Amino acid sequence: MSNAHIKKMFPGAVTSQGFYSFYHYLIEQDANHIFVLKGGPGVGKSSFMKKIAQAMLDRGYEIEYHCCSSDNGSIDGVVIPKLKIGLLDGTAPHIVDPKNPGAVDEIINLGEYWNEDMLKKARDKIIACSAKASGYFPRAYFALKEAEIALSEWKHYTSSYQDWNQINQMTLRVQRDIFKIPPKDRSKERHLFAWGHTPQGKTQFIDSLLKGTETLYILKGQPGTGKSTFLSKIAERGKTYGLDIEYYHNTLDPEQLDLIILPDLQIAMVIDAEPYAYTPNFNGKRITLDFEESVDKSQLMEECGEDIRDCQIRVNQHITRALKHSSKAKATHDLLETYYVPAMNFSKVEEKLKTVLDRILEYDVEEAVAVVTTSPKTNS
Repeated sequence: MSNAHIKKMFPGAVTSQGFYSFYHYLIEQDANHIFVLKGGPGVGKSSFMKKIAQAMLDRGYEIEYHCCSSDNGSIDGVVIPKLKIGLLDGTAPHIVDPKNPGAVDEIINLGEYWNEDMLKKARDKIIACSAKASGYFPRAYFALKEAEIALSEWKHYTSSYQDWNQINQMTLRVQRDIFKIPPKDRSKERHLFAWGHTPQGKTQFIDSLLKGTETLYILKGQPGTGKSTFLSKIAERGKTYGLDIEYYHNTLDPEQLDLIILPDLQIAMVIDAEPYAYTPNFNGKRITLDFEESVDKSQLMEECGEDIRDCQIRVNQHITRALKHSSKAKATHDLLETYYVPAMNFSKVEEKLKTVLDRILEYDVEEAVAVVTTSPKTNS
């Protein structure tokens, strides 16, 4: 059995700014091939991608699962990094338009395999169900906007009592500790989400992202103590060294960061704090940075304690409200799928899947040949 690793992340998220997409970072620009799957709900796009992923995992390939933030059981994409091949869901809200059609990008329309007459008979129910499902998402966005406002208020109180000189000194100290390598010519950056507001609740797969990481910095401290700004400064310094950077944005406010990974240094830095507390399952070296040590906590709580407690309640209350709307949207989407599933010819979908897998395996053969031809020769 293969021990190949699966990384899980979110390429898009339900946020206070609406649905926020980093789909253009899902696979590198120099991809060998991108399969863009089209078709309505229930046509098998997610299952299609999962079966391809499993087949490649069985062959020992590392896989990226790009998870769907609005449906816990679905994925929005699969990437096979070593082969530079991706399969993406190209339906709303994550519309993907081929950039190099024919040469790299290819559309696979699973809608070709449905019985259109059956769907027409359910036309009115499908339209009503789609409209109902779509209506829940704006409610989730509004709820998260309320949560973001309450969190911003909380940050306002805390930041006023932070000793920013100490935070700046800590930032410089960490930069001196980690940036001890010669600069590279050019860096690559990638932006995704580590957390999602899913029907299951607040969901993250951060542990899966830490393979290859030797040192994990864990940033603690309540909102407003400077953790996300610290991550941004470390990342900016990394860019000046030409290092590759993986940015994982906050699912409430995408302008903020929850996690950065510096693969060249085998270092990651993650926030463990409300409202997205994270307890790592990590066997490497851990370094905790407590951003609250430099806060005048006694003065803060005396002057703002009651307001902070109110903010905390509102943040969690509105996030919970958003999650309920996401759950209702999923339940309605599941109902919508019941109209499409009976109309699908899944045997034809399986035939298409086998064709796509065979084409991916051609790259598998090409990769093996490339390894053999580039391996140094030894004298017998």
